[in-house]
Amino acid sequence: MANLIKRWSIDSRASTAVEFALLAFPFVYLLVGIIELSVMFAAMSSLDSGTNDAARLIRTGQVQQTNGDPQDMFETVLCSRVSSFLPCSQIRYEVITMSGFSDFASYPASYDENGNLESSGFNPGSVDDVILIRTAYRYPLLTPLLGAAFADGPNNTKLMVTTVVLETEPYDVREVVDEL
Repeated sequence: MANLIKRWSIDSRASTAVEFALLAFPFVYLLVGIIELSVMFAAMSSLDSGTNDAARLIRTGQVQQTNGDPQDMFETVLCSRVSSFLPCSQIRYEVITMSGFSDFASYPASYDENGNLESSGFNPGSVDDVILIRTAYRYPLLTPLLGAAFADGPNNTKLMVTTVVLETEPYDVREVVDEL
């Protein structure tokens, strides 16, 4: 019996399989977590980019001068930029006309009981108005430990918010000429 135990303790044929079994789960979990964080950051970058592109339409007066629905035009551009990472139907946004840049603190974001942005409406303003544009999305985290570390809302979700404050350009030349 002692001889059998001695041979078994010296034999290392299965040690690689045991080591792999011990390390495979943490390695795969870490790999999935890295992929999920990468997709989350890409989605946030997409939301930033889409918000800036849609804000440019307001800044240059294209939204205000459209023959169609201004809000629909804004939403179409926003959705076309984020659709590869985010479902557009779950993006909340608000466009608010402010009295000046220093008035920003008077317009804090408000959220409902589920942590979703409560929109204050869509008012793209007119020439030389200061506009606040805010978009928000609740990103669902799938990996449990990442959810525990990064989630700030219900159901393992992370709130992504992009805010742009701008002054519209003098896009209507007739109004500028009339003022002179």
